[in-house]
Amino acid sequence: MTIEKSSAALSEELGERLKQARLNLNLTQSEVAALAGVARKTVLNAEKGKVQLEVFVAIMIALNLTDQLNLFLPKQEISPLQLAKLEGKKRQRASGVHREKNKGRLEW
Repeated sequence: MTIEKSSAALSEELGERLKQARLNLNLTQSEVAALAGVARKTVLNAEKGKVQLEVFVAIMIALNLTDQLNLFLPKQEISPLQLAKLEGKKRQRASGVHREKNKGRLEW
């Protein structure tokens, strides 16, 4: 049986992991904040799981954890079915209409 966690619970767990990574590196919240270019309170909030994604990534960079991002969320490939749907909409050639319509006019 699997138990699904709420988004808040998962955010809190990620915050705890950030905190543990910081402690493992023996860095203070202020030091991480300076490295990430944010306020100390922002690091505190991140460790509670309450932070914007951009700040979360900045803190991960400061903690040298960017290689973990691929494990966290690997790049998603396009499924063969989706790729087949997109192939039908791919342009095969230029229409040339735009060039003829604007011939002789300068556009800035």
